Amino acid sequence: MVLLGHHTIGAHRTPRRARLKRVGAIAAAVTLLLTAASYLIWEYNDRPPWADDIAYESGFIAGSRARHYDRTGAEARMLLKGGCERWRSAGRGGVKAGYNPALWVEGCRDGAAGRQARKQGMVH
Repeated sequence: MVLLGHHTIGAHRTPRRARLKRVGAIAAAVTLLLTAASYLIWEYNDRPPWADDIAYESGFIAGSRARHYDRTGAEARMLLKGGCERWRSAGRGGVKAGYNPALWVEGCRDGAAGRQARKQGMVH
């Protein structure tokens, strides 16, 4: 069909240009994600962002398990009288105790004593 009197030629987008824009946007997003990931790895390295909470909770779980599986109560008393420090120095706390040894021992004592873990519950 020929339109007479209409001699304007206009540019229009082709699917190829749209595809190139999409590829460019995806490449920019991947670059941004890789930059953010490399920053987080550089910042925290082997230590996770919430390492102090992890150390406390790990100690709390160790002390709580010792308390719950102790039928006589002797092991819980031993933990409260310096046993948590001995466990940590013997390597029983593992890598998580290395994040913050003092908090691991505090968590172990709280678990052995039967106290509620800090930052637990409705209000903390």
